[in-house]
Amino acid sequence: MSENDIVKVRVHDGIVGLIYLMSVVLADQVGVSWIYVAVGVALLQIASPFTKFCPVYTILNKMMPDTKEIQAGQ
Repeated sequence: MSENDIVKVRVHDGIVGLIYLMSVVLADQVGVSWIYVAVGVALLQIASPFTKFCPVYTILNKMMPDTKEIQAGQ
C-alpha cells in the first residue's frame, strides 16, 4: 500500500468520524432525529464489506485518481 493509499484511508476515517460527531452534536443541540444520520452511516459501514460500496470512497476514488481504488465494487 502506497503512502497516497494510506492518506486516502485516513481521509475516509476522518470524514466518517466527523459525520458521526456532527450527528451527535446536532442530535443534542437541535433535535434527536439527527441521530439517524449516525445510524445511516453505521449501516453503510456494516454493509460495506459485503456490498463493496462506500459513498465516501467513491468520492475519494474520483478525487484521487493516482491511488488504488478502494471499495470500488471489486
